[in-house]
Amino acid sequence: MDANQIITDIKGGRLQPVYLLHGEEPYYIDLVSDYIEEHVLNEAQKGFDQTVLYGKDTDFTTIVNAAKRYPMMSDYQVIVVKEAQHLKWKDDELFLAYLENPMKSTVLVLAHKHAKFDKRKKSYKLAEKIGVVLESAKLYDDKVAPWITAFVKDRGWRIHPQAAAMMAEYLGNDLAKVVNELEKLMLNVPKGQEITAADIERNIGISKDFNVFELNTALAKRDIGKAFQIVAYFAANPRSSPIQVILGAMAGYFTKILKYHYLPDKSPQAVARELGVHPFFTKEYDMAARSYNRRKTFDIIAYLREYDLKSKGLNAVNVEQGDLLKELVYKILY
Repeated sequence: MDANQIITDIKGGRLQPVYLLHGEEPYYIDLVSDYIEEHVLNEAQKGFDQTVLYGKDTDFTTIVNAAKRYPMMSDYQVIVVKEAQHLKWKDDELFLAYLENPMKSTVLVLAHKHAKFDKRKKSYKLAEKIGVVLESAKLYDDKVAPWITAFVKDRGWRIHPQAAAMMAEYLGNDLAKVVNELEKLMLNVPKGQEITAADIERNIGISKDFNVFELNTALAKRDIGKAFQIVAYFAANPRSSPIQVILGAMAGYFTKILKYHYLPDKSPQAVARELGVHPFFTKEYDMAARSYNRRKTFDIIAYLREYDLKSKGLNAVNVEQGDLLKELVYKILY
């Protein structure tokens, strides 16, 4: 069951006695946990029937004793255990006994963040049997842009594929951070209007003209002047354009170009599916593959590894980030 379905069920009054929320991506764990904390009880009821505990400061005896109480002002009492990964997770007999026969009037939420719960434990199997278990997996980097597009569409906006790709490249797969920036955008762009790269530049501060996304495009076109212009911008703004982020994005881009070379079916639909990109970008990968044959693409990936090591101080002591990028781009183009 996914987070949206869990929230839909809660809205419909279909509450479960236990919610075990776990995984490496905290966004969905917080989404469900916060929704239960904010919406199951009204403000008057929360003072009597809602308890928030923290894994570092509590134990299973305290949790079970709290869970066994009857509600005073509502049909339910809510117990939320935040940072539950800090509990001493063993198969505690008292806790197991509670899971075998939970209070129907208690909603117990265990927010186990930043790590998967051990599915071999009896407590996991019991929680799965009598309640709801949500595993919140980390999103792969190539899935962030499609996730952004879907999130925005669900809220009633549209976003240009280039704008979604820019955000994904610069914000990474920390969904809480991505959502925070998207909400800023949606406050400033009228509902129903397409969010563009210019909107991102105005509201988030990512330059629409001088970013790694545009650098990759310039390299694909072999637009030498534009490529070095962008590198000069990076050199002048090292804090907003860290070299490790740039090299990582370039490595992902040229890895896709290499994969493109080996695709038996180079139709736009097949390319979009196999490379995990929006169909809007398939023509660019075709152009890039024409600019860089297989051998050259292999060489470029090797250069990127070399300059990643140099950026970390190996064989390049006291060399400025901008100088490394200039050398790298020169090798790619020539």
